[in-house]
Amino acid sequence: MSTLSIATAKEVFDLLRDDLAAIEQEFTQQSASEVEVITDIARYLMAGGGKRIRPLLLLLSAKALGCTTHSRIRLGAVVEMLHTATLVHDDIIDEAAIRRGRPSSNTTWGNAKCVLAGDWLYMQAFSTALEERNFRVLDLLISLTQQMVEGELLQMQKLGHLINEEEYFDLIYRKTACLFSVSMQLGAAVAQPAGAAELGFGDPTVFESQLGEYGRNLGLAFQIVDDVLDLTAAEEVLGKPAASDLREGKATLAVIHALERGTGADREAIRTVLSARSFDTVSHAAILEILNRHGSLAYAMDTAYAYAEAARLSIADLPDSDAKRALLWVPGFVTTRDR
Repeated sequence: MSTLSIATAKEVFDLLRDDLAAIEQEFTQQSASEVEVITDIARYLMAGGGKRIRPLLLLLSAKALGCTTHSRIRLGAVVEMLHTATLVHDDIIDEAAIRRGRPSSNTTWGNAKCVLAGDWLYMQAFSTALEERNFRVLDLLISLTQQMVEGELLQMQKLGHLINEEEYFDLIYRKTACLFSVSMQLGAAVAQPAGAAELGFGDPTVFESQLGEYGRNLGLAFQIVDDVLDLTAAEEVLGKPAASDLREGKATLAVIHALERGTGADREAIRTVLSARSFDTVSHAAILEILNRHGSLAYAMDTAYAYAEAARLSIADLPDSDAKRALLWVPGFVTTRDR
């Protein structure tokens, strides 16, 4: 592992401020439609905030390999459009009323309009990516979209049922980590060999698999932390109802751990909530007591820390740069956030 120091949050923000602002502008431009409701829904979702972690990763990956072209801005907007489209569809599937502390788009515009707006955003993302005239970019995005749809369908099949850790990790890879991984790989796909060689990086595609592995590990850590926060964080901090996953019948890592180690009564309590999809007969507090008693929340967080560290290790061979220092910072941000 390199002795390179980890960047601070301020250094990362200073490094990417202008590029992230350019991506916001590109997203706004690309999501404008002659059909007003599409533009309204896209702008409403953009105004809802979010961490912009996926475009941030793409920017850092491209910057680490010396990419200075507009491609990094265009594709940063593409990954955020794809992410936004998945959020629209997820809220409809989950019948969510709240997203990031505001009414979800489907609550405001209705399911029918939001399904179609989500579809439009998917197609617009591909239309924008096509401007790159780069088959590797399209290959990554097509595979990604298939994985995300498969992940959503698999999750729907398993709602209310008990799953094991292997099934859980397959699900969160498809639903979350795959987009993190592809965001990193896209940075390598648009880096020009000449520009990278000038900076002493050699062929940027050599680093694509390492950057993809970083994104995969980081994405797994991100989703595990998300799942723990869903169980433990206050509703006003989360911006959505607490323990939404259990209410929707989703068994996440801490819950799976407690199911494997709990008493018969513990397992029955968890099963009751999962199958009933409510806390009517077993309270949220009772479930938290079970999870804490078996060290299940700590187990999940330890697993997230391990994946975060694996992300850092996977870019050990990447040449030293400010972008690499920033990539070393991101795993710590992911595992210590409160929402």
